Amino acid sequence: MAHPTAWDDIQPLALDTAPRPEYGTGSLADLLPTLVAHQEVDGFAPLIPELAPADRACVFLIDGLGWEQLRAHPAEAPFLTSLLDSSRGGTGRPITAGFPATTATSLASVGTGLPPGAHGLPGYAARNPDTGELMNQLRWKPWTDPHAWQPYPTVFQRAHDAGVHTAQVSSPTFEHTPLTKVALSGGTFRGRLSGEDRMDLAAEQLAAADRALVYTYYAEVDGKGHRFGVDSDAWRGQLGYVDRLAQRLAEQLPPRSALYVTADHGMVDIPFGDAARIDFDEDWELSAGVALLGGEGRARHVYAVPGAAADVLAVWRDVLGEQFWVASREEAIAAGWFGPRIDERVHGRIGDVVAAAHDDVLITASRREPKESALVGNHGSMTPAEQLVPLLEVRS
Repeated sequence: MAHPTAWDDIQPLALDTAPRPEYGTGSLADLLPTLVAHQEVDGFAPLIPELAPADRACVFLIDGLGWEQLRAHPAEAPFLTSLLDSSRGGTGRPITAGFPATTATSLASVGTGLPPGAHGLPGYAARNPDTGELMNQLRWKPWTDPHAWQPYPTVFQRAHDAGVHTAQVSSPTFEHTPLTKVALSGGTFRGRLSGEDRMDLAAEQLAAADRALVYTYYAEVDGKGHRFGVDSDAWRGQLGYVDRLAQRLAEQLPPRSALYVTADHGMVDIPFGDAARIDFDEDWELSAGVALLGGEGRARHVYAVPGAAADVLAVWRDVLGEQFWVASREEAIAAGWFGPRIDERVHGRIGDVVAAAHDDVLITASRREPKESALVGNHGSMTPAEQLVPLLEVRS
């Protein structure tokens, strides 16, 4: 099966027209392995070949700032816009988030250096095969042993064990969360409330050793996009603010440093109304034979009742096939949506049916997911607006 890497002129329906993320050469999962390989940490290879070595590396991840959204708003983000040509080692190209393009999955890919099929967080909500329950992997509900769910050490931990000074600088709220434990732990966590304090402390941590790996994070670009849309005044205000934060950090880089500004996904605004928002809870065809509805509106995992998987696939493909790429679990795996390998413990977390939006549409669930169903900005699928993220670079 062909796996296109071009992100233009995508045709719907056929599964081989869904552009597979660039696992192994240009995805979020490849970033930290490349950086620590350059710092001579054993067991890693420089997977993104365009990046040059740096003794000190800092990753600033801006939640929700996709490549297309950044390019569309140069006035609000003059500093980040000035760095567009630096992206991906000076090629002026983006990298890919991975599928689904959602926060829990992407942060796990960043921190573990593994694609979703290996780290095992394959979406916003996924079935736990051991319990049969739907597990929200962002909020970690219901409680599940984090290290049983994601057993691999993070890149931060392995770099720390190899003598690299590692630090995560983020909101204190995240210090003890299960997602942080499985994706971003290792070395030192430093909590700071304000964005300015995070930038200053990230620069300080970067200068703390000859070899350093520092991660910092900002969430509210995503938050405002979800609530108000990605071209709202509120969203543009957050973009302007985070642009100033990035410049503040860049101006404090110690010698022999590289700063990489990236994101976990982009976002698209979905119109309200029945044409663009298909309500699973009110659609008897889509709900027939479905035991659990996972994922999120633009990247659904559908878990069928025993014996009904083939019928559910046929109905979903018939009803949605002109607007979604609709695949069976095995088809999605074979197409490489979740990466080149699927660990045994992860196989059953993937839906019997996986539906990824091509058009500007959502599969909502008004009764079981009232808050998520009311969001303006959404993400998850493999369209360029969601999948492509910057990898902007500043070196000292």
